[in-house]
Amino acid sequence: MVKLLDCRVNHYQKTEYGQVNIPSLTLEFLADCFKVSADYLPGRSDVRKSQ
Repeated sequence: MVKLLDCRVNHYQKTEYGQVNIPSLTLEFLADCFKVSADYLPGRSDVRKSQ
């Protein structure tokens, strides 16, 4: 995932732990990669895929 996002491992880990905010375009990109809704990734929804 680090190569896909073109960032350092440390930065990606901080993103996973909620210590770094990510741009909305990156959030949309990750949601598309994982085939889930953008609200599901940060825990704003329990619904995996938008309907």
